[in-house]
Amino acid sequence: MAKNLSTREENYSQWYNDLVVRADLAENSAVRGCMVIKPYGYAIWEKMQRALDDMFKKTGHVNAYFPLFIPKSFFSREADHVEGFAKECAVVTHYRLKNAPDGSGVVVDEEAKLEEELIIRPTSETIIWDTYKNWIQSYRDLPLLINQWANVVRWEMRTRLFLRTAEFLWQEGHTAHASREEAVEESEKILGIYTEFAENWMAMPVIQGIKSPNERFAGAVETYCVEALMQDGKALQAGTSHFLGQNFAKAFDVKFLSKENKLEYVWATSWGVSTRLIGALIMAHSDDHGLVLPPKLAPIQVVIVPIYKKEEELAQISGVAESIKDALEAKGISVRYDNRDTFKPGWKFSEYEFKGVPVRLAIGPRDLQNGTVEVARRDTLEKDVLQIADIENKIEHLLEQIQRNLYQKALTFREDNTHIVDTWEDFTETLETKGGFILAHWDGTSETEEAIKEKTKATIRAIPLNKQFSGEGKCIYSGKPSDQRVYFARAY
Repeated sequence: MAKNLSTREENYSQWYNDLVVRADLAENSAVRGCMVIKPYGYAIWEKMQRALDDMFKKTGHVNAYFPLFIPKSFFSREADHVEGFAKECAVVTHYRLKNAPDGSGVVVDEEAKLEEELIIRPTSETIIWDTYKNWIQSYRDLPLLINQWANVVRWEMRTRLFLRTAEFLWQEGHTAHASREEAVEESEKILGIYTEFAENWMAMPVIQGIKSPNERFAGAVETYCVEALMQDGKALQAGTSHFLGQNFAKAFDVKFLSKENKLEYVWATSWGVSTRLIGALIMAHSDDHGLVLPPKLAPIQVVIVPIYKKEEELAQISGVAESIKDALEAKGISVRYDNRDTFKPGWKFSEYEFKGVPVRLAIGPRDLQNGTVEVARRDTLEKDVLQIADIENKIEHLLEQIQRNLYQKALTFREDNTHIVDTWEDFTETLETKGGFILAHWDGTSETEEAIKEKTKATIRAIPLNKQFSGEGKCIYSGKPSDQRVYFARAY
């Protein structure tokens, strides 16, 4: 166990908080509810951004940027949308400060009140669809496939680094289509991208599904989701893709002239993932020794630590280390050679282990004599000795193996913690004693869903796509007929 780190078993919440801070990922800021993402944490986000951005662009999407401020009146145009976000909105009412008459500092200039208040964006559907009205006239202007990387503000009273903060970073895609079928296809395509990213990059298995009406995005016709299971048995929503129908097109009067020369409303989608994925990454893989990162998202994939007593030994080791570093970097592997003399090797070992660096190489004088390097894996904490001549190819394969191992470990955990129940008694007992995902029948009503949530704090995380768990049964709560099971869990 790492020094001064709570264990997951003792206090999972404290373990997570300690890990985020001690691994230099983020810290609380002077602004209540907001965080400072530190360089190491931001480097992980940059890798996530780069991978997702490439995926979006390969499917025809382009990036743009829209204003941070949204006129308050825009939120009144789509009733469900304003109701969904009203309690989370930060509002700008004045545009100027002035010195206080008593010299105590600055105060808001009461004469500088805005004619219309501005909302700091909690999400951008309204400002974007007001803009699209000017961009779309004909079917030739469609589809419009736009994404933006931005920050948003959703006022939160109970915050937690990465998982829930008043301000966070994300990407939000907003697309416009000529038909319902195209828009639904887009929503499902993005769900596939999020699934591929979660599983192939984050090494985090997810379930795909749609949200119940109670959990659906405000203003959406359908919300598609990917849900992951964390090590404490709670679910975490890892991404959502919304089919918006024509709701926002009608609210902002966005029409196009079809091929049949008819004026029709546009069909829409929106979708996004945020920096909460870093929280998911931490909770899916890390252990009581610190952070565990999948190689594809690790800022440093390999660290080389020299072990020496004399300067001439360091000089010899450095020549070999730099050669290894160059060879690995030529293969696209990120490598750090840490030859700082201000820290001892033991401290470095501990630090890089805590920060989740997938592979550590240690080279000392005896290794040089034998033509070998000590290799330590972060995922299993196992050590091995490799020939220097084999390092280049074997490290590349080792990183791939670590990536696969982390995914398989997380998948096995999810499978072991997914339970099928048929009665209310089994449902509540499983929830309390085991947690995890629970597949159970539900009668399809909001009333039953709300009652279950109120009594157990468990929500419907996903209704499986394509009726994957279809079959006649009875709702665990009401006893009414049900034609499929849905995923329940307590969640972040």
